[in-house]
Amino acid sequence: MVNQLCSFGPQLVQIGSLMKLVTFTAGADERVGAVDVDRSVVFDLSDEITVAGTSGLLGVIENWDDLRAELEASVASGAGQDLDSVTLLAPLPHPVRNIFCVGKNYSEHAREFGRSGYDSPTKSEELPATPIIFSKATTAVTGPYTDVDPHHGVTAELDYEGELAVIIGRGGRGISREDAFTHVWGYTVINDVTARDLQREHKQWLLGKSLDTHCPMGPYAVSADEVGDVETLEVETRVNGEVRQAAPVKDLIFDIPELIATISAGITLQAGDVIATGTPAGVGIGFDPPKFLVSGDVVEVSITRLGSLRNRIA
Repeated sequence: MVNQLCSFGPQLVQIGSLMKLVTFTAGADERVGAVDVDRSVVFDLSDEITVAGTSGLLGVIENWDDLRAELEASVASGAGQDLDSVTLLAPLPHPVRNIFCVGKNYSEHAREFGRSGYDSPTKSEELPATPIIFSKATTAVTGPYTDVDPHHGVTAELDYEGELAVIIGRGGRGISREDAFTHVWGYTVINDVTARDLQREHKQWLLGKSLDTHCPMGPYAVSADEVGDVETLEVETRVNGEVRQAAPVKDLIFDIPELIATISAGITLQAGDVIATGTPAGVGIGFDPPKFLVSGDVVEVSITRLGSLRNRIA
């Protein structure tokens, strides 16, 4: 293990490479674990969490400073089980509230979206002057490897959007840019699956973004300590093996501190809130003609050090 800076304060802490946290089932109950990716092993931490008087990954995030050392010790001394023997769920399968999302937050994606006409009949490629914030319903959240419901009869224009998602660890209102990262617990991967026709027809994006299973999340929740410099991460999306999106997080128009400051200016952020930071160029509507998803397509979203989602369109 190496010394790294804790995201919640100035003290140095011991964070090892095993602290990729997951929510999983190996039967009926939801369990919390830590994954050793190299050995493909998961360590069940549920009993330690229960003894500590909390439950679920949200409870771990809320009490991270108190639980971290104990969980690391449990992983170091415990016996894991084969990762293939469990079913990984979204790290936060029951978010505390809607996912905060950001539209048009990469320059080239803002331009391709403008050219598509899905947001405005003028097809303007103008970049946003302030962050565009919308939300996805909690019931859209699904696991990292589960099938995505195409909702035939509701939408005929299904699209993908690979994104880095921020997990808030310490809540607050009026958070400054300078303090923003002290409120970040960690990160995960999201596919902001979108029904483009609903997005266009209803103007407000909630319906087009929130159909059931249209927010695959995971596979891991990774602490900010392990991730390090978030701007060095790369987002990549493949459809049936073809690379469609690829961009570094440093290309965000509005960076993570700006997003946290903007949202929290008048809304109190809570531990466990998830902020999807926006998607790079290469979405389906960016092609001519558009490349919408159809049943049988497989979408894989990968981010450096955070793992990969892999979801089939049912």
